[in-house]
Amino acid sequence: MAEIEDLKQSVEQQEEEIESEQIEGFKETMKPWEQHSAVISIPRFNYNAPSILLRHSHTGFLITCPIKREKSATKEAISILGKYIVPSSSDHLNGSESSENVKKRKLDTVQGDNATTTESELSKVETQSSETMDNSVNETSNLKLVKVTRSGLLLFIFSKDSLFDPVSIVSDINQSLESGALKRPLWCHRILPIQATCILNEKEIKTTVSKLVLNYVDDKSSRSSTPLKFAVGYSRRGIEETEMKTVKDKNNEPNLCDLLDRNKCFSTVAAAVKEVVSDSTVDLKSPELSILIELLPLSGVPNGSLIAAISVLPRELVSTKPRLCVKALVSDSKTK
Repeated sequence: MAEIEDLKQSVEQQEEEIESEQIEGFKETMKPWEQHSAVISIPRFNYNAPSILLRHSHTGFLITCPIKREKSATKEAISILGKYIVPSSSDHLNGSESSENVKKRKLDTVQGDNATTTESELSKVETQSSETMDNSVNETSNLKLVKVTRSGLLLFIFSKDSLFDPVSIVSDINQSLESGALKRPLWCHRILPIQATCILNEKEIKTTVSKLVLNYVDDKSSRSSTPLKFAVGYSRRGIEETEMKTVKDKNNEPNLCDLLDRNKCFSTVAAAVKEVVSDSTVDLKSPELSILIELLPLSGVPNGSLIAAISVLPRELVSTKPRLCVKALVSDSKTK
């Protein structure tokens, strides 16, 4: 009987070795992005998002990354954002004890006859740690990945009426990067927190900007200067000159055509700010407040309909050189 058991174990071991070799050989023949997708689950695009964005304002994130590295950046973005969008988790960075410290503490305190119990407890700790990481990443289920028509961009939106604050989330990420609590990302170059979306027309832009600026001014702890110094940034991502001409030819709404012009958009936004804060003034070098308008290159939006993302950001989240934009997460050499 013992010989039979030994023979069974030997056969099973050989089968495991052969299977392992086959898997490794299969991985070697797989292309990098195929290996990547086999390990990490990339969320599917929400193809209903364009029609939803046409009807309702949403919050979210617009992320820039290297061209042809969108999948790697998606994985990285999910990992980063999953740590910060969990509600009521102010201790997500430093408050919870790491699994390594727990294991070390238990090994130091449990000796002798309790060794077996310790191994069981350590296994439980590892399982709980893994579940915590999974739950953190699963929180990104609140985010929907939206398909865009331009390479090097990722667009995530929260579900309608979400209570998450994208500006606070990006602020926390920047603070963690500066303190060293979070490693610098490899693929995600910039994360723009989207506070609202709207159709690109003069009325919608003015209403949305006025609301966001009013919220900023009402927060007494935010405002630090009088008069209020502000700057406006406008990016027509994916809307090239030829596409703009097509939109103009197919659209009968003059306001939309006008707002494709930078100067018209700037003047519209400036007028909205001055309606809320009469003593406001433009300052492109050191603005206290920056209003960023991003034209979203969405896939599946009807001709003649353009969606803009709007953000009203404090000075610590933006850089003004060489142009006004959200602060980079990586070195300038990589973002270039």
